[in-house]
Amino acid sequence: MRPRTPIKPKRRWLPRWKMPWPFRRDPHALSGPPSTMWADSRQMEWGVVGKHNAPLRWSIAGLVLGILICLVAFAPASWLARTVDEATEGHLLLADTRGSIWSGSALLVLTGGRGSRDSSALPGRIEWNMGVSGTALALRLRQACCLNGEVLLLLRPGLGTASVSLPAGSQGWVARWPASWLSGLGTPWNTLQLGGSVRLSATNLKIDWAQGRWRQSGQLDLDFLNLSSRVSTVDPLGSYRFSVIGDSAGAGVSRMVLSTQEGALLLSGEGTFSAGKARFLGEANAAPDREAALNNLLNIIGRRQGARSVISIG
Repeated sequence: MRPRTPIKPKRRWLPRWKMPWPFRRDPHALSGPPSTMWADSRQMEWGVVGKHNAPLRWSIAGLVLGILICLVAFAPASWLARTVDEATEGHLLLADTRGSIWSGSALLVLTGGRGSRDSSALPGRIEWNMGVSGTALALRLRQACCLNGEVLLLLRPGLGTASVSLPAGSQGWVARWPASWLSGLGTPWNTLQLGGSVRLSATNLKIDWAQGRWRQSGQLDLDFLNLSSRVSTVDPLGSYRFSVIGDSAGAGVSRMVLSTQEGALLLSGEGTFSAGKARFLGEANAAPDREAALNNLLNIIGRRQGARSVISIG
């Protein structure tokens, strides 16, 4: 007898709504080729991994944010010193810094620039405190030897821009330094060895920075009071004013003026300051009957042309 061939059972096709979930298609999904079990399993795997990684991502983001806040809140004062050094090309330094950029102190040092051996520090430390005031940063400066009480500067940083201004209540003279401090700038100041004092005054002063250029509004005055020099027997030489007058036309050009207030040494000159470059032309003369006593000084100040000495910058 021949063996009976087993009869294969008929395969039953279930409607999709009765099929197990991984093989069921969303009736509202967009039309397209049916997804396979392999594709569905990958979607399930990535969904599970994403859910498990979400807390980790938030933890990392919180850690990074916390580090950034700490860096800003506790940034050392040496960061501010580095900024001042770069902005002045090494001519003004904050030495022996203490504290943070928000509250700290340092010694103010003038130098002849990077690589120069000349330097001169002011007596006493300059102290600062910085905080938020409206849309600006309020920088308060104190220095017993040289500042007129507490000096307030308003700093307004922006995207590619910045501004520094003196509020209306801070007008008048701001600082007063011994003229001997200028010897730190090198030649010719270290040769002149000036005596007397230098007083800084400001009127409606505001300095804006944008696109790599500075623009000044208001006026800045440097008064050289009762100057003397070791290369001259005339004491005092006189008193002088050097003014930087801001641009009122919006062209970004400030005007510089040097004038004599009184004295045996007569100084005068004019120039401009624009795009970080200064151009100045002035001259020095001796008052009548003082030519012999001021001859050596006139040779050092500038280029001699007869009885006068020409001062040229830029």
